[in-house]
Parts: sequence; structure tokens; C-alpha cells
Amino acid sequence: MTDIHQTYNPQHHSYGGATHQQHVSPRVHQAVKAATAATAGGSLLVLSGLILAGTVIALTIATPLLVIFSPVLVPAVITVFLIVTGFLTSGGFGVAAVTVLSWIYRYATGGHPPGADSLDQARDKLGYKAREMKGRAEHATGMGQHHTTGGGLRADM
Repeated sequence: MTDIHQTYNPQHHSYGGATHQQHVSPRVHQAVKAATAATAGGSLLVLSGLILAGTVIALTIATPLLVIFSPVLVPAVITVFLIVTGFLTSGGFGVAAVTVLSWIYRYATGGHPPGADSLDQARDKLGYKAREMKGRAEHATGMGQHHTTGGGLRADM
């Protein structure tokens, strides 16, 4: 019985019906993988060491400057942080307000913005519950008898 499962083999080439196959031993394939991994890992390790050395040198140079200018820098950083945070918050709330107003305008003018169906369902449920509670309250207080006048209006209104 032949095996029907075929796997992709990049060394297996078919040229015009003739099949040429290059055999690469698993040890050679593992050696190539190991060499590639070692090269990539070593390069990243060297790069990491260079960045660490640069960071130490930068801190060595910057520390005296930070100590000298800290009475000015700390309040300045806090001020800049508060200003940037204020502007970003203000802008975010402005965008949110414009979005909500746009949605309300589309809903009020008869458009069908996203979520309008959910709002209509909620409005209908609230109206139903309000009518139900009104009926229960009238029944509980004894105002369930409707006294009407000739015009169809209730006398207790």
C-alpha cells in the first residue's frame, strides 16, 4: 500500500516530468539551522551589549547635568506633562462630543446611525414598563375606575 500523504520538500524538483532529487542529510540541515541561529543570536547579543554601553556612557555624562538643573527640570517636566495631558484630554472629549452630536443629528433627522435599533428597543421597553407601572399604581390606589365625562375625558384629571 502506498503512502498518500506527500509533504513539501524544497530539494525535490520536477522538470518536465523528470524528477531530480537532492538528498541532504538531516545532520547537515540541523547544522545549517544551528549556524543561522548562532549568527542571529550572536548579532543580537553584540547589539544588546553596544546599547547597554551607550546607555551607561549617556547616563555618566547626563547625571551631573541632571543634578545641577533638577530644580528647574522637575517643575518644567511636570508642567509640560500637565499641559500635554490637558490638551490631549480636551481634544479627546472634543472628538467624542462631535461624534455624539453627529450621531444625534443623524438619528433626529431620520437617518439610521449604528445602534439606532438598540435605542428604539430600549425606548419601547421603557415605555411599556412605564405604562405597566402606571396601571399598577392606579389599580393599587383605587383609581382603576375610569370616570368619564361626555367628551371622553376622565373626570379625575
